[in-house]
Amino acid sequence: MFLKLIRETKPPFALLAIALLMSVATTVAGLAVPLLTKGLVDQGSISSLTSMQIAGMVAVFLVQAITGAFSVYTLNHIGQRVVASLRERLWRKLLALPVAYYDEHASGEAVSRMTNDTAVVKGLITEHLSGFVTGIISIVGSIGILLYLDWKMTLMLLLTIPLAVAIFLPLGRQMHRISKNVQNETAGLTAVLSRVLSEIRLVKASNAESREYEAGNAGIRSLFRFGLKEARVQALIMPIIGLILMLLLVLVIGYGGWRVSTGSLTAGALTAFLLYLFQIVMPVGQLTQFFTQWQKALGATEMIMTALQEEEEHPGSGAEIRQLHQTIAIEGLSFGYKPDEPVLKDISFAMEPGKVTAIVGPSGSGKTTLFSLIERFYEPQRGAIRLGSTPIGEFSLRDWRSRIGYVSQESPLIAGTVRDNLCYGLNRTVSEEELDRAARMAYADHFIRELPQGYDTEVGERGMKLSGGQRQRLSIARAILRNPQWLMLDEATSSLDSKSEIVVQQALDNLMKGRTTLVIAHRLATVVHADQIVFIDKGTVTGIGTHEELYRSHAMYREFADHQLKIREASALLPDASPQPDRETQLIEQG
Repeated sequence: MFLKLIRETKPPFALLAIALLMSVATTVAGLAVPLLTKGLVDQGSISSLTSMQIAGMVAVFLVQAITGAFSVYTLNHIGQRVVASLRERLWRKLLALPVAYYDEHASGEAVSRMTNDTAVVKGLITEHLSGFVTGIISIVGSIGILLYLDWKMTLMLLLTIPLAVAIFLPLGRQMHRISKNVQNETAGLTAVLSRVLSEIRLVKASNAESREYEAGNAGIRSLFRFGLKEARVQALIMPIIGLILMLLLVLVIGYGGWRVSTGSLTAGALTAFLLYLFQIVMPVGQLTQFFTQWQKALGATEMIMTALQEEEEHPGSGAEIRQLHQTIAIEGLSFGYKPDEPVLKDISFAMEPGKVTAIVGPSGSGKTTLFSLIERFYEPQRGAIRLGSTPIGEFSLRDWRSRIGYVSQESPLIAGTVRDNLCYGLNRTVSEEELDRAARMAYADHFIRELPQGYDTEVGERGMKLSGGQRQRLSIARAILRNPQWLMLDEATSSLDSKSEIVVQQALDNLMKGRTTLVIAHRLATVVHADQIVFIDKGTVTGIGTHEELYRSHAMYREFADHQLKIREASALLPDASPQPDRETQLIEQG
């Protein structure tokens, strides 16, 4: 799975081969050093060295330095390219995943996949791959030369290999399990941090710091526990390597010293033997680190591949919409976020082109879910939504959504300037005249001019530097710039005060002219003049008609209307119930 993932990033294999060849050259050059040392020890004097021997040693050290530096840089370059390609694929995938994916997965998990897991893969390539290749070459080359120098002592050393394998294999499996848990816990902690920090105002306003501290600290403690488990494995590995090294040194020095005293082995050969022993043992440590990182990379790869294999949206596939001025029909529509918990049940009605349809009903009746289905965030479980006679699923997703203007109660904004938010999602250059016209139609031009830098004023994360009414008017101006054929308004004025509602409602009236409009509203006063009102209760359509028709025939609608009417009448009796309009509201009322 790991190799498949790396191949899909299309790394520069030629450059990788060159880097590994340079690492091999460094290792091979290092294998010559003990042999040169052997000659120096056996000759017993530096003065006995020939110029060729000195030149050879200098050449070996230069080759090691140059090829080593080139290999390290090149492998880091390749690792950075691989991780950049992985992150690009993941980012494209995360943007293409449907809304339903994010209903089931916290956004922090996606952040962890993008940052932590890809960093683990990069570390394996840049820090450990070269050590793995050169370690094998160093071990094989050293053993070959040792067999040539003294096969008896070499065979004695090889007896320790089965012991090392028997110890390191179960430790490697344990490290793999720990690494997977670490990746999962890291993703969970990242999710908690992202959620809390993105809603920090709610946290502070609710005095929930201690609660969120415990939630985050639970993740930190869990990571700490897994870190200790990883440390215990590492604590076993390093002493075992040291123990094996000391055992080998004792055997070699004791047995080799006896051979030197009997004259069957030269002192130079024993010195070379010890140096080659280090060239075996040190790469064993590198291989151990490689396999430890390899287990981590396998866990990270599994998480990345799971995300990459998720079903995604295909915005560009499908037919282009030719006829826009058609009826949008909802036919027998049923949907639930869980199969056994339906939210909408057999919904049917039609929206005539250029007309206003209002959706009314108690909270939790499925109104916003219906909007999500029209936006194609989800697929219906039964029934269909049609434009004319064509199911909307046959149209290009990008083309369909580009025809819809959506203004919600939350009026989401991005961190950036006013201009960035007004032009968000538009794949064209917007002139100042267009910006000014949209701002005037949304009654946003007055407050924009009063901002410190006008259109270039930063609105803060999620637009928190602006008031609710200002954010709402920017959302309407953005919809005006999109020039949509169909308009969806989701409780667009429900969270505003009376003064702001007047301004925003005027802006919405400008936006709705000549457009097929679907409105969700709790305040019936904003939709009593709609061409048709659809009443939904517990996911089912219980009445369709004009305000007058529903008031006469639909008991719950009549109860809604009477209740709101009494509240309005009671408010009118309060001495300060009608706030004095500011200059902006007076200008609107004067036309």
